[in-house]
Amino acid sequence: MATHRADDAVIVRSSVVYQQTEWSAIGWDDWKDVGAVRARLDAGADPHGGVHYFGTPLFAAAQVGSPEVVAELCRHVDDVDAEHEGRTALWEAVFHQRPGNARALVAAGADPWRPMMNGWSPGRLASAGPTPDLFPAPPGEPGLSAAETAAATEARRLIAALGEFDSDGLGLACVAGISAAEAVRRLEAVPADEEKVAELLEDPFSDFDGGLLIVGVTDVPGGCVVTQPWGYAADCPGVIRRLSAGTVCYGLFDNPKSGNQGSFARDGVIEDWDSHPGGGSTSPHESPEEILSAFLYHGHAIADRCAAAGLRLTDARAVIGPPDAWLRLPEALIR
Repeated sequence: MATHRADDAVIVRSSVVYQQTEWSAIGWDDWKDVGAVRARLDAGADPHGGVHYFGTPLFAAAQVGSPEVVAELCRHVDDVDAEHEGRTALWEAVFHQRPGNARALVAAGADPWRPMMNGWSPGRLASAGPTPDLFPAPPGEPGLSAAETAAATEARRLIAALGEFDSDGLGLACVAGISAAEAVRRLEAVPADEEKVAELLEDPFSDFDGGLLIVGVTDVPGGCVVTQPWGYAADCPGVIRRLSAGTVCYGLFDNPKSGNQGSFARDGVIEDWDSHPGGGSTSPHESPEEILSAFLYHGHAIADRCAAAGLRLTDARAVIGPPDAWLRLPEALIR
């Protein structure tokens, strides 16, 4: 028995040492704890890798950590401007709106004006966000174009107009250039039973299958919004195909299990499915306009869908209700 206890103790000690010398056991909040991060580095944790989701410890700290942790990691890495998937840690700090982390990286030698991401540098991207004066622009550095300035201004207005609300389980379709009445015609919908709607508003799960046939529709500047507070029907392929005839339709389902799922249909054809509007990354393969939009609407999926369709909502009523009208869809559209 004593031998077994000794063996168990060795296993426990080995496990503790392993956890202290690698990054997989570290939680997101730990990236704000400079003492915890320093202890792992002192124990031999690799400062250049081993953080699977983020790529490197410095990238993790830039996104979700504290300036103190960023500064500590900068002292251990070979290159504070090393790229991961086309981005530097400074880009991540700017994109995730962590100005303190961005300043710590620049103090350690990161270059805010290093070109990347299809013409965008971290410094130029910051100039479109909530801290436009984060980095003084050097002589000759191009500022934002008139179109980019307008996009940034509209993003701030739209996000503020929509405000904050719980969108779990919400489905919607943002349609450019058509009225609510035209949406009703395209969907071959009929007015919904008022008692049924009241029942669903009280308890969306009182009749899940029947509730999937009920959607709301509302006129907004630039087009209309079709919404369903309790399900995905507004983002069903049959719905967005019909709504997009001769125009574009941007859909969204805020899946409580897996997060935001986006779609895009143009003139009756679905061109994008299961995208992640409001998500946390950009790609060098995206256009300059797409990169700017991803930054401006990061964490704001509904505003992203509205903006993509050119809808200029002045409040959240078209999304959270009450809509202009409640409709019952043909069953064939959601099957």
